[in-house]
Formats: sequence, C-alpha cells, structure tokens
Amino acid sequence: MSPRILIVGGVAGGASAAARARRLSEDAEIIMFERGESISFANCGLPYYIGGVIADRARLLVQTPEAFHRRYRVDVRTRTTVVRIDRKTKSVVARDVLTGDERTEPYDVLILSPGAEPVRPPIPGADAPGVFTLRNLDDTDRIKAVADRLESGRAVVVGGGYIGLEMAEALRQRGLDVTLVELAKQVFIAADPEMVAPLHQQLEYHGVDLRLGTSVTEIRAEDETHLHVVTSDGRGVDARLVILAVGVRPETGLARAAGLEIGPTGGIAVDEHLRTSDPAIFAVGDAVEVRQLIGGSPALIPLAGPANRQGRIAADNALGRDSVYKRTQGTAVCKVFDLTIGMTGLSEKSLSASGRRYEKIHVHPSSHAGYYPGAMPLSLKLLFDPGNGVVLGAQAVGAAGVDKRIDVLAVAIRAGLTVHDLAEQELAYAPPYGSAKDPINYAGFVAANVLDGDMPICHAADVVEPRGDQLLLDVRDPAELAVGTIPGAVNIPLDELRDRIDELPRDKEILAFCQVGLRGYLAARILTLSGFRCRNLSGGYKTYQAVVGHLPPEEAPPHEVVDDAGQVETTRILADAEDGLAAVAKEIDARGLQCPGPIMRLAEEICRVDVGRAVAVVATDPGFRADVGAWCASTGHELRLLAAHDGACRAVVVRRDVRPAAQPAAAGALAKQKTIVVFSGDFDKAMAAFIIANGAAAMGSRVTMFFTFWGLNILRRSEPVAVRKNLVERMFGRMMPRGAERLALSKMNLGGAGLAMIKGIMRRKNVASL
Repeated sequence: MSPRILIVGGVAGGASAAARARRLSEDAEIIMFERGESISFANCGLPYYIGGVIADRARLLVQTPEAFHRRYRVDVRTRTTVVRIDRKTKSVVARDVLTGDERTEPYDVLILSPGAEPVRPPIPGADAPGVFTLRNLDDTDRIKAVADRLESGRAVVVGGGYIGLEMAEALRQRGLDVTLVELAKQVFIAADPEMVAPLHQQLEYHGVDLRLGTSVTEIRAEDETHLHVVTSDGRGVDARLVILAVGVRPETGLARAAGLEIGPTGGIAVDEHLRTSDPAIFAVGDAVEVRQLIGGSPALIPLAGPANRQGRIAADNALGRDSVYKRTQGTAVCKVFDLTIGMTGLSEKSLSASGRRYEKIHVHPSSHAGYYPGAMPLSLKLLFDPGNGVVLGAQAVGAAGVDKRIDVLAVAIRAGLTVHDLAEQELAYAPPYGSAKDPINYAGFVAANVLDGDMPICHAADVVEPRGDQLLLDVRDPAELAVGTIPGAVNIPLDELRDRIDELPRDKEILAFCQVGLRGYLAARILTLSGFRCRNLSGGYKTYQAVVGHLPPEEAPPHEVVDDAGQVETTRILADAEDGLAAVAKEIDARGLQCPGPIMRLAEEICRVDVGRAVAVVATDPGFRADVGAWCASTGHELRLLAAHDGACRAVVVRRDVRPAAQPAAAGALAKQKTIVVFSGDFDKAMAAFIIANGAAAMGSRVTMFFTFWGLNILRRSEPVAVRKNLVERMFGRMMPRGAERLALSKMNLGGAGLAMIKGIMRRKNVASL
C-alpha cells in the first residue's frame, strides 16, 4: 500500500523532502502545506534583492507551486497552515489562512519543517509601523517598498548576525545612512572576537554607525514615517526604517502542542534518522535540535545546507530506507562589504566553554601568489587537538579566497584529518588562484611545528602583560615600527639578530614577534638553537592588534561622492574640514605598486607642493589604507580623506608646515635621524640598503647613507673616466663592478641569469632600480 506523506512547511527542508520522496516512489501520495504563497524561495538572497544586487524578484523563486506540481506531482497547498496534530488518529487539521476553513487530513508519515521565526524582542514600540523583521518574501516586499520611497534618511539595524550584517550592507548600497546596534561586544557572534575585528573596521569604513555592547530600549513613532530609537548608550537615533535582526528561534508550537519531545536547546528532539519521539513523525530544518560533529553536544544551527540534507534523509526513512544524518559542523560564510568571513567546526569560545583541550595558530598568507596582481591578505585561525593534532575548527576572514579554504577545512574536519594531513594536502595551484604553499598547507606547517615542538608559541594574551622573567623582542625592521609595536618591546631586526644576540638576557624567556609570525619563527629558532628560552607570537603583531582592539582606526562620518560613471564612492572624511577639502595639487596613480611603494611616492610628492595644498594617491596595495594613516601621524601631515572604490583606495593628504623644531626633543628627535651603512657591492644587499633607506625617508626620517670601500662600487660611473692610476689601482679597477648595473648577486648569480630574473620581476612590479 502506498504511504500518505504530509509535509508541514516548504523552503529548504520541506521542499527537499517532497522532491526526494517523489523520486523514491511514484505511488506515494504527497501533500505539502505552506502558510505563505511560495513553497521554495531563496531566503538567503532576500537582503541582496532589497539592496538591488538581485534586480529581478522572480529569481528568488526556486520553484513555484505550479511548476513543482507539474514536475513532482506533489499536492501543494499554499496559504494553508497546520494548526493541530492528532497523533492518536494520525491526522492533522489544516486551515486556509484566507478563508479560515479547516479540514482534517490523515497521514501515514508526517514530516515537520516549520523553520525558525525571527525573534521580536520585548521592546516598547517594536510593533510600530516602519519596524520590520525579515523571514519571507512578504517581509521582503514590505521592507523594499519603504526603502524605495526613501531617497535619504537613516535606517537602524538591530543585531549583528547574518541578516543584520547583510541588511546593513544592503541599505548602505541603497544610499541610506545605517546604524547597526549589537548587544554583544562583536558582530557575527559565532566567530571569535579577533577574527571579527576586521569586520568592525570594514563596517565603519563603509559608513555604518556601529554601536557594540549597546541595546535598543524603546522605539517611538514620532509620526507615520519617522521613528526615534532609544539606545542604552544614551544616544538616540532618528530613523525612517528599523530592522529587527536579533536572531531566530525554532518554531516548535505545533510540535509542543502535539506532545513531541523538545530538546534542551529549545528545538524539536530527533534521533540520527531525524525521527521525533513519535515514530511516525520526522522533523527537519531550522526547527530541530542537532548534534555537533565534534563532541556531540546539542545545538541549533539554522543553515540552509543542513536543512536540505535533512529533508532528503527524512524522505528516505519515511519510505523505508535507513539513512543517517551525520551531525552538523556549522560551516558558514558571510559577505560584509569587501570582506568575507567563514568558519567551520568549533570556535575557541565553544571549545573553552566545553572544557576541551585545544591549541590554536593564526597565519596571514595571501589569497594567491603574491607576485600575481590582485593578491589579497587572508587571516586564518586553526584550532586543533594538542595531543593528536586533529583539526577541531577554523575561521578565516579576507577579501578573497576565504570560501575556498573554509570548504577544504570543512572536509578535513568531516574526515577527521590532522594538521600533518593539512601540510600534505595537494591542492590546485596556479598563480591567479593560489600559492605553491597554499594557505591550507601553510596553516598545516605552522600547526605541525607547534605539535612537534619545533615552534613553541605564545598568544596575544601572553604579551599584553609579560612576566618579569620575560622579554618582548620585536624582530621587524625599524621602518615598520612607525605603525606601532607592543609596549615595552626591544627591537632587534631579524637580519641583525645573530650579530646582536649578546644584547639579550639569557636569564629571561624571550617572546619574539614580527608582523605576521614568519620572521618571529625564524628568530625563535635562532635563539632556541643558541640556548635561549624562546616562544613566537602566533600571528604576530597583526593578530595582536586584532585581539587588543588596536586595528588602525577608520572612524568618521560617511560622505557620498558620485563619480563620472554615476557610481557612488563611499568615502571617509578623516578630519574636521570646515573649509571643505583642500585643493589637490597632485594626483598619484600608485595602483600596482606594493608596499612601501605608494608611501614612498607620497613622500616624494608631498614635499613638492605648497603648505596647505593636498596630494591624492590611488593605490591597490591592501596595506596602504592603514599605512597612510600611520605615515601621516609619524610625519605630521594631515590625512584628510580616504575613499574606497572598485578595489582601490584613494587618500588625500594635506601638506603641513612640519619643521625640525616641532619634533619632540632628545630621543624623539634622534628617532627621526637614520644612518644606513652600505658594506656590500652585491646587488641584493645593496637593494636592501636602499629600500630600508627609502622607507625610513618616506616615514619622515633624515637619512644618511655611508658607503664602505666595497659599497662605493654602487656609485661608480658606468662609463670609463680618464684618471691616472698606479698598478694596484688599475688591478682593483678591473676587479670591481663598474656601477650599479654591473653588480652581481651575493648568492645564486648563475652567471647573471639569477640577476636578470630578479630585475625582470622588479620591472613588472614597478620597483625602482638602484
């Protein structure tokens, strides 16, 4: 006898169950009830339709009821809600939401897919006109209709989860001012704090008024189109539109009324076959409580991917198969303006709360090969078991390549791989797509070094307040310190460490660090092999900044500029400019130049304009946005504007009258004077000396270069000069290279082939010659 299968709810879980059931049985009678008018729509795409990225509403409709019936012969009943389940008679009562008519429908198998409902917090005024939640197409149409009527004004988004972040971006793209209010100290609460710090910076850079650790206490309707939002920080917000996106909760009213078991997290309890406490009833999607893949703890994970798989498995078991749902690992990804954040497995917060032992590493590679244009920085956090190295979780944030790496790590976690397995993974490589040592391999190498004892590490919490028997050692080059360092750190550049190792105390543990961790690791190896106790700061100064909240500031009210093509540039006014922007006397196109190239061009040109006039720089180097602010702070010039547009960054810097007398006395003044000693006539060593000298000069230092006997060959004229010489002088003249273009490499010169390769790269990268 063919079974009669009733499905309550469509979208991901219910529609997948219905389609799978029909593929397994042509004889089964399948009825699906959906309270809305659409049985299967792209609910994850709703914010992008509101923002205008998706222009055609019809593209949100995955399946219409008519098309679904034609293809699968499923009896689809929209605008119908199931109000009661009678488990004894195995029937449900369904009500037409338009007419109120009710009818009883019997079932052999019942599949519940009611989803989750937006939380509407008990805030006075939360039900006022102009206050919305976002769950379905009806909500979407109402929000978009209001936004379409607004040419300007402010929207308040309450909540910094997936929907809150996506709506903040969508409304900014429509030209509205946006205030994002989040009760927690961070957005994207599922991730760890240091990984979302770049998101805070990104939101503020794009003009979002971000208020963390703040709640909405009241919403007052001033009139039909104006609202006043009262917040706990005492700063009220006048708004035209309010979106409540504080989270969702499983819709379990029907299941509770039927006496089905509810789990400790508030979701419908199901077994590994997705069967509820009633053998004839299954449940799937956002309403069910699942088990974490790692550790097996109960959890609510309202994601579309798991819901689709659960619908398929429930249909299998409804028709007599033995399919098992193998838990959930919470793999997720979210776009926030120019950045992407992704995660899989357990976070550090979750691991810490569960009491499970773990270790972590941070790495900051590029999205693809650094020498291929367009490489973007990627921050990756890996959590693993300190005993066996099994991967427990991962998080990544960056402008490109995040989803690819999180997907690989999701498979690794599902397969139970270790950090050594990550180091050995053979992943696709070509310069536009990755690196020969992919970020996955890189993270595996670093974690394996920690696991094997080759690299003892410390974390940001260890260096904020080091013990009396510890010393902080910054092994970056002096020019890099202009953008900041950890308080109390001693600076010895890595390349000088062996020669200056006696300056370090042997009775203290050395906590070494660099910008992202690599040079710190090399320093730690040098010191460890020399008898010191030493650990390396995982993720370097970049991770330290994210942890302690000292990311380069990008704060200021937004300013909209429309370019010649009609595109809106989101800009940042970074100074109080009552007289407007200063006149731009020079435009610099530094796109394609890598750090410190754009800063060096700026330093070169700023001295050629009059005091009070401005120089504008457009750069694509990802570090320029932060570096230009630090450079202005160091040199005394004024950063008046930053603008992000089409992947580039435009800075406007006003020249100020910076005189030596204005410099701090004594140590501060000496810090602005540098002497570079050029010992060698080897091309690579000479280039290093000139790069350091140019970087120091660009940061406002007075630089003297002293050339030793061998270094003088760099300055030698390339053409012969008639000079009387004795025998020894003539011999030396023949042995010495004639000028900068005749220098050879110190290593691997290969008869000039190695040098030619390096010079070719320099030409492609716009690196100045000696």
